[in-house]
Amino acid sequence: MPRPSKSSSTKAAPPAAANAKSDRLDTRVLEAFVGYNARRAWLIVSSLFAERMAPYGLKQIDFSVLSLLAHNPGATSRQLCNTLDILPPNLVSLVATLDSRGLIERRPHPHDGRAVGLHLTEAGEKLIGEAEQAVTQLETDASARLTARERETLIRLLQKMYL
Repeated sequence: MPRPSKSSSTKAAPPAAANAKSDRLDTRVLEAFVGYNARRAWLIVSSLFAERMAPYGLKQIDFSVLSLLAHNPGATSRQLCNTLDILPPNLVSLVATLDSRGLIERRPHPHDGRAVGLHLTEAGEKLIGEAEQAVTQLETDASARLTARERETLIRLLQKMYL
């Protein structure tokens, strides 16, 4: 099939590089905001997190709860809610899901007869051990442009905002 000839009234498409440059907006005003920069960084980390936690069937909150229980066996629901800043009704369904997956179990609290301590099962310990290794690697990958010192500084500065 013959190609249509270019007439003086039709323009060729701009080269990709020129088109990409014209699509780029001046973002300096947004880049001056902590929230904008935190959100952009979060998008990178959360995308990697979702991808790498999919084989484990874990969302961010699931990982956080399991990791806290791995390092704080017997923590109560109240402690988890306070630490993760989540509402009790949201934690109830999460705990039920993790329990139904055989990852956690409830045991009487040793010091408070009204409270129930949450503990990882053997399957929960195995899963979170593997998941924590994967998260450690994804954090290294996500922050690869930073030196170790810059990464430590970034974490410390972010913690100053919420601790």
